[in-house]
Amino acid sequence: MKNKFAVITGGSQGIGLAVAEIFAKNGFDLCLISRNFEKLSKVKKELEATYKVIVYVFSADLTNKNEIENSINFIKNINQSIDVLVNNAGNYVSGQVHNEVDGNIEKMIETNLYSAYYLTQGLIKGMIEQKFGHIFTMCSVASIIPYINGGSYCISKYALLGFTKVLREEMKEFGIKVTAILPGATNTASWDSANLPSDRLMKPEDVAEGVWAAFNMSKNSVVEELLIRPQLGDI
Repeated sequence: MKNKFAVITGGSQGIGLAVAEIFAKNGFDLCLISRNFEKLSKVKKELEATYKVIVYVFSADLTNKNEIENSINFIKNINQSIDVLVNNAGNYVSGQVHNEVDGNIEKMIETNLYSAYYLTQGLIKGMIEQKFGHIFTMCSVASIIPYINGGSYCISKYALLGFTKVLREEMKEFGIKVTAILPGATNTASWDSANLPSDRLMKPEDVAEGVWAAFNMSKNSVVEELLIRPQLGDI
């Protein structure tokens, strides 16, 4: 009997790595996708040794549609039903709409929205056929609260939440759950330059626990949106 199977983008570090670890700990085989093959290989080795699961890794730039297509083909060739898809790949570049550098909006939309849209589109037919599965999108507090210097990042995260809401409506009849995770400031590489005390940032593992808890609801219920903030509030 095969293990359950989860696909996680941005799975080599930060929240994606924490999500990968909690699913591996609970007996899931994994497919992890990110740009850095060296990091992916290290994660694969560690998770397989620790949890005795199978971890497939694929290096791809998910801002590139051809590489998304290659990722989809790689996942399909594993020939395993997808129980969970976590669209976690993303990036943050600061800026304001009136003065941010040319190309910022395209970069944020390609990374934070199109990667989730096209990967989901390429994999969801299998989920529809099997009539089960759970799709997570890693949105942000910036999906609901704009802020100065958020610029195109906020725009892209608002759009990602909109995508998730639309997908939720479409998938109801097929028994597929769709959940938007909206984390506040989390101790990941995006916040390395902020020089904040650790108690002002959430742990990636806490976000992963939220994903795992939402996944474990009965088939009669779905967490549509999960908003998680630092105990001391937004930054």
